[in-house]
Amino acid sequence: MVNILNLAPITDAEQRAIEAVDPSVTVIDAAGWFNGEVCETWPSYATRRFLREMRDGKGTRQERDAMLADCDIILGGYPCPLDLVSRSPNLKWFHQRQAGANNLHDTDLWGSDVIVTTSRGINNVIPIAEYIVAGALYFGRQFNRAWADRQAGAFDRSQYHPIAAAEKTMCIAGAGGIGTEAGRLAAALGMRVVGTRNTAVSDPADLPEGFSEIRGPGGLADLLKISDFVACCVQYTAASENMFNAAAFAAMKQGAVFINISRGEPVDEDALYDALQSGHLKGAVLDVYRGETEHAPPERLWSHPNVLMTPHSSGRADIETAFGVELFSENLRAFLGGTPMRNVIEWDRGY
Repeated sequence: MVNILNLAPITDAEQRAIEAVDPSVTVIDAAGWFNGEVCETWPSYATRRFLREMRDGKGTRQERDAMLADCDIILGGYPCPLDLVSRSPNLKWFHQRQAGANNLHDTDLWGSDVIVTTSRGINNVIPIAEYIVAGALYFGRQFNRAWADRQAGAFDRSQYHPIAAAEKTMCIAGAGGIGTEAGRLAAALGMRVVGTRNTAVSDPADLPEGFSEIRGPGGLADLLKISDFVACCVQYTAASENMFNAAAFAAMKQGAVFINISRGEPVDEDALYDALQSGHLKGAVLDVYRGETEHAPPERLWSHPNVLMTPHSSGRADIETAFGVELFSENLRAFLGGTPMRNVIEWDRGY
């Protein structure tokens, strides 16, 4: 038997799909059971946000330990218990329902011998890509001016200088699953789309739909100089921390718009604020900020007239794409068959 311990809510249909992969598979539903432990070990700002009313957990510590002792696989979400490896002697694979990996840094999963996979490239790709394009249009069409005029109680038409998206350039820093979909949508509006990945795409035939070029990380500075809109879609790693710093913002075109759906840590928020205050940037759309699991947004950005901030909600939509049960089932077949799995975290790379 292969026991999968599920720590986050899934639908009956998703559970049936997982158990249909192989007769040996059993899904044990422990959604909410560990929430009390999580509330004791994670910042209260994070647990209030993500657990809301489900904060007490279920069962006794002994019952939860028994579940962990019997499991081979854990299907987890954020936030999760910090000590899953030490309490799960048979654990071989942990799947992170979210796309990012950095929220596992403080757990004993990080750097362990357990296989850890994520939903990178699957998790809410379409809604987040639409958010990126909507953010570009928000400032491109100067909807922020309409809000300012409403607050003032009168139109000031002299302050409206909108631009058309067609023939402008969108730079996607981190052209993975989300980034490539955002690029496709931007190209459909007539934009020229460029981007970066860990490895440059040298053959035009290999470029994702809508992209005119994709460079390696070292090519970002040159792309910033020609881009009207810049979207940060990178994974948060040691290499990406503060990649959007004062030099990066200075390299951007006058009047560019910056959009961040990644994590807050790739952005130097002091440098971003300075670029906005000076008028070098037209605006910034931020679905994330530094320390978002620990405290409220920085007031000077949240209240800035040229900043649109949302509560890490870019992935929400009326379509259900958050879990990616197909990816998990595909990886489960690979796990049972001993073949390579998708989205396995490489500890030295950081995702």
